[in-house]
Amino acid sequence: MAEAPVVVAIDGPAASGKGTLARRLAAHLGFAHLDTGLLYRATARRVIDAGGDAADGAAALRAARSLTAADLQGEGLREETVTAAASVVAANAAVRAALFDYQRGFAAAPPDGAPGAVLEGRDIGTVVCPDARVKIFLDAHEDVRARRRLRELLQRGAKGIHAEVLRDLRARDARDRGRAAAPLAPAEDAFVIDSSTMDADEVFRQALALIDTRTTIRK
Repeated sequence: MAEAPVVVAIDGPAASGKGTLARRLAAHLGFAHLDTGLLYRATARRVIDAGGDAADGAAALRAARSLTAADLQGEGLREETVTAAASVVAANAAVRAALFDYQRGFAAAPPDGAPGAVLEGRDIGTVVCPDARVKIFLDAHEDVRARRRLRELLQRGAKGIHAEVLRDLRARDARDRGRAAAPLAPAEDAFVIDSSTMDADEVFRQALALIDTRTTIRK
């Protein structure tokens, strides 16, 4: 009987660095990578493109059920309007349920025969993959995360000021942590990394050290 794929779950709030860590770990280990946030962004994008409101539960559910792989490669998924709408869409329990099967299927059978999968999001270790071999909750002080997000915006040529970015981030945190459906929180058995004073290399090394304690797969 074939050994089950190794699943690494990485959760955390916006701009905590989980995307950078997830992509780097997946490349290093030869694992498949899934940014589950793209599913919610793509759902929000569909709603917006149809002229709908992200707070319209029925419209969001229709969009989630009609997603295709091509939607995850669509343009504009990182725009601020989509980011805000995705947070609203993600609070919809029916939408989350509609997207769970895709995420769990990816973890159970990683594409291209990869020996494992790295999934990043906000409820991977708690809801989507509660039996994941490795669970990491990556966090950072909100002011640090706001500076990171502002830097990303400026690098993309977008405008922004720290105060506004911080306000938006706080509002998103409140939605993510306070929603009834799969709120953002560390799994009980997750390893929490506070990256407030760490660079990406330090976070990567600490995560690899944790993986070494949970699995023999290492490159």
